[in-house]
This record gives sequence, C-alpha cells and structure tokens, in this order.
Amino acid sequence: MKMKKLASLALALALGVSLVACGGGNGAQSSVSSSGTGSQSGTGSQSGTGSQSQEPQEPAAPQLSGTMKVVATNETYVTLFDEFTADTGVKVELLSMSSGDVLSKLRAEGGTPSADLWFGGGIDAFMSAKADGLLEQVTFDAAADLADDFKDAEGYWYSKGLTIVGFLLNNTLMGELSLEAPATWDDLLDPSYKGEIIMSNPAISGTNYAVVNALLQTKEDGWSYFEALNENIAQYGRRGADPMTKVTADEFAIGITYLDGTIDALLDQYDVEIVYPSDGIPWIPDGVAVFKNAENVEAAKYFVEWLFSSDENLRLLAEIDQKTSVKIIKPNLEGIELGYDPAILMKEDLSLFGAQRAEILEKFEPLMGDKAVNE
Repeated sequence: MKMKKLASLALALALGVSLVACGGGNGAQSSVSSSGTGSQSGTGSQSGTGSQSQEPQEPAAPQLSGTMKVVATNETYVTLFDEFTADTGVKVELLSMSSGDVLSKLRAEGGTPSADLWFGGGIDAFMSAKADGLLEQVTFDAAADLADDFKDAEGYWYSKGLTIVGFLLNNTLMGELSLEAPATWDDLLDPSYKGEIIMSNPAISGTNYAVVNALLQTKEDGWSYFEALNENIAQYGRRGADPMTKVTADEFAIGITYLDGTIDALLDQYDVEIVYPSDGIPWIPDGVAVFKNAENVEAAKYFVEWLFSSDENLRLLAEIDQKTSVKIIKPNLEGIELGYDPAILMKEDLSLFGAQRAEILEKFEPLMGDKAVNE
C-alpha cells in the first residue's frame, strides 16, 4: 500500500526522530548543555486537553542539585530538559548517541557509567542492559497508568513512545531507473532493486534491529529472506538517519527508515514518497532508563517520575518527538489522539528483542560483510 503525502496518516503515525537509531539517531557524539533558562511550559499545553484540574499532578520535587548527564538519541529534547531544570534546579547535559553505542559504552565502563539517564533508543538495548545488571530500578505511583506491554514489570525501563519503519523512495531515481514502487517487504527482493536499497546497521540502530527481529518472527524462513534482501542492499549505514539523508541526496532510490513527522516533512522539500508496507509495519518501543551506580542517580530517577506523572510533560515530549504513540503507552493521556488502528502494526513478541539480540547480530554481521559502513 503506497501512500504519498497522506498527511493525516503520517501525522498520526508520527513517531519521532532519532537521528540515531534508534529510529533515527545519530551515531556521532556532540554535547549540548540545557541551561534551563526560562520556562517552556506553554509549549507542552495543547487545546482540547480537558480540565487541567483533573490531570495528574507532578510529584513534589525532592531536594536535588548538581548536573544530570543524559545520553539521548538526538539533541531536540533540550526544551523538555529545560522544563525539568526550571522545576528542579538540576542542570542537564545532553550527549547524542545511538542505542547500540550506548550499550557498548555502558558495558565497557564496567559498572561506572559516565551518564545518569538513558533517553530514547530501541528497547532491545534496554532489555539487554537490564539483563546485564546495568540499570537502576525506578518505581513511582503513576507507573500504574502505563500499559503493561510498554514498561518493565520490575521498573528497570519504561517506554516513551513507538518508532515504526517503512520505505522512503526517491521518485527521481525510481523514474530514471524505471523501477516500480515496492508495496510490501517481499517486494524489496525484486532483482531490479539491486544496489538501490539502503538500511542502517542493526547492530547500531535499534530501529533497524527491530526490523530484523520483527521479520524473523513473522516470516517462515526469515534468514533466507535477509540473505535475499542483502543481494539488493547497497549499504548498511552507521547512523539511523542514513537512509533518509542518502535517499534525499539522490544516492539511493529506496531507504528502509523510521517514519515520523520529520520524514513526512520531506515530502514538501524533496521529490520523495513514503510507503507504509501493506504486509505489516515493524515497530519498537523507545526506552527510558536510569543507569545503575550513576553519579546523580536521584535526579535521574526523579526525572522518570516527573515525565510520566504529568500529562503536560508527555504532551511536550510528543510535540518534540513528532509522535502520537505516547497515547499507546499511557492510554488515559489527555490532549493527544492516536488517530490510527494499532492493528496495522506487526505482531511482535517484545520479550524476544532483548533475549535474541546477541544471537541475531552475531549471525547478521557476516551477512553484511563490507557493505556495513564504519564511519
């Protein structure tokens, strides 16, 4: 099912950028300080939210101080963390990093993390970090309002939304090469696409790992599928945003990419087209967690409670992420409408995402060979 410029569906499906991976994060690292100057609370308020007096109230802030260091999928969250600084006085430093890189760095640090909070990225990495004993337990009353499927039963991670995946087509290249637009995942195996498809490395991008795991779950012979798809793949990008940037730069005709409001905005800037695969849309929750033995663990734990206990904070997050899927995470959230039937998402067993991660990536790495970009 190919859809071009269907703003209503794309907006409803808008699910955030990571320029790093996880969906769309950027593997490159860059520091951004959130000074907390000036309150941005008006940004999170939206019309149609109902009576504000009926909304859950933010918990009373404990005595917090110092700086909270955050690794996040991108730097657009400054506004959200400015709000946290305004409410608590805690300064925030942001470091942009993909979920796969965070997990590797965390393991290398040997139990002494260089950051306090992990914000965004594919939930598979969070599951693996919990299994390795690298996360701090966080419990709070408002967690009862979050859907069971999108939080760890013991409070070691929570989800702030979903990232979905489809195709981005360069119409100019598709026309020059006389290519028909793919409508399904199986269509990508057409030999005419050889050398014209780009996806991100699933070892780096949590979003593309979700694609691999979801298709392995749903196809009878998933590994045979990826061996055939690999014949058409030109490159496995190091950054979650590589398919988007390289398709719009006329380098490749087809990108397997996260889909959200930022991708939808490209329709007005480039001759591109979005395809929501008719045989199912892979998806993965975006995680939030606190690192065990973090230097400012109390500030990080309170941030998690602060975020999920306030509808206003969650609306601000949705605005920044350009996603409405937080409504799936917190069904009683006011002021946001999901606007689509979750049945269009692939049937996935999330428990397999973390449990199978090492095994799947070990097998996928030799499949990629020298198509995997290292820089």
